[in-house]
Amino acid sequence: MQTRAQAPTVQLARRLGFWSAIGVVVGVTIGSGIFRTPAAIASRVPDPPLMLAVWLLGGLISLCGALSVAELAAALPYTGGWYVYLREGWGRLAGFLFGWAELVLIRASANAAIATVFSEYLLRSLGYGSAVNAAAADYVAAGAISVAAAANIRGVRLGAALAGVSTAAKFGALALVVLVSFALGGGAGASTQHFAASTSTDAGLFGLALISVLWAYDGFADVCLAGGEVADPQRNLPRSIVAGTLAIVAIYLAANAAYVYVIPVDRIAQSPLIAADAMQAIFGEPGAAFVSVVVTISTFGALVSIMLVAPRIFFAMAGDGLFFRQMASVHPRFGTPHAAITLAAALGVAFVLAGTFEQLADTFVLSIWPFYGLGIAGLYRLRRTRPDLPRPFRVPGYPVVPAIFIAGVVYLVGNALVTEPVWTSVTFAVILAGIPVYYIAFGQVRSR
Repeated sequence: MQTRAQAPTVQLARRLGFWSAIGVVVGVTIGSGIFRTPAAIASRVPDPPLMLAVWLLGGLISLCGALSVAELAAALPYTGGWYVYLREGWGRLAGFLFGWAELVLIRASANAAIATVFSEYLLRSLGYGSAVNAAAADYVAAGAISVAAAANIRGVRLGAALAGVSTAAKFGALALVVLVSFALGGGAGASTQHFAASTSTDAGLFGLALISVLWAYDGFADVCLAGGEVADPQRNLPRSIVAGTLAIVAIYLAANAAYVYVIPVDRIAQSPLIAADAMQAIFGEPGAAFVSVVVTISTFGALVSIMLVAPRIFFAMAGDGLFFRQMASVHPRFGTPHAAITLAAALGVAFVLAGTFEQLADTFVLSIWPFYGLGIAGLYRLRRTRPDLPRPFRVPGYPVVPAIFIAGVVYLVGNALVTEPVWTSVTFAVILAGIPVYYIAFGQVRSR
């Protein structure tokens, strides 16, 4: 029998307003993906119309997810976000497995991937280029994670303020890249002929490209993880999630069109620092340096945003007795979950040495998106078993819109199992290893 949803016994202050919340949505999402993944996507889908179609499809799937999770966020506005939705929809084991995956795979790979791009663009802006020692880049990435964690331990308002400043910078810079590319790119070899279809694409590679695209779109609902700190959450959470996602889809499509207009798709596939290379084509090295600085700010802002919201999962789990109690401790002076933030930072520093950006990004998406699909599927169950749950926001187009998102997740996982069976199986095995951990360590802990 479904139990009544409970607010956490230890609560954080609700200090994030609507604009801070939308800043977190955009700040987390526009991090490294739009500046780094176009190369991987172009190498997998070397056809301009299909490459743009992957970005559009990923945007539509993410928008369906945003509209769906907005209902859950308004109905269950508690710290932990997806963890809470999985726990309420499918039980404590589902919630624990999400937290386990966050601990051992998801957040560590995300922090490491974003910090890697921060390091690459920072060193590029300082003139080191691609010849810089890889170990030095890893140390820079690890330092960035540590600083982002310290800022969020200092206070949620400081973290949100830093995220807000970087959000304005990165969104403005992307808009500038788009405008400059279409206005001035013609004198630097840009051409509409770059959009012509060039070659056929393998369906499996299209699916792998979608994984990279969904990495770039991920973050549309991360503000829910700090749902317990959003003021007037039943109004501000759904508004910020939907508005932020719409803005992200629009700017991503425009940015990729600008990239293709300036640089042919075969060269995009060889350009891991695509934004800098696009501006270098138009303005020379000063243009590349400017964009590199902005992307450095962008990726650091994404790190700050993630450190603001992600540790709240461990905090919420500890409050439920599904994680170590120390993770629910609140700093006596700053009022932040400092132990959870410190743990998330330590794991990110460890993972920054674990692999390439592409490996980290793909591992992240394949680890977390099945939980997204399961969480959204819980909408149907909660509508049936919890008709009394307050729902100030309801999914438009229900039940079709949530079904589209779930279908996208099923396609993503199925394609990965077919095209990358070993990597996919290992990833899922690590997640499922959490089942015995749950029953041995936490299965006997009674829920409130």
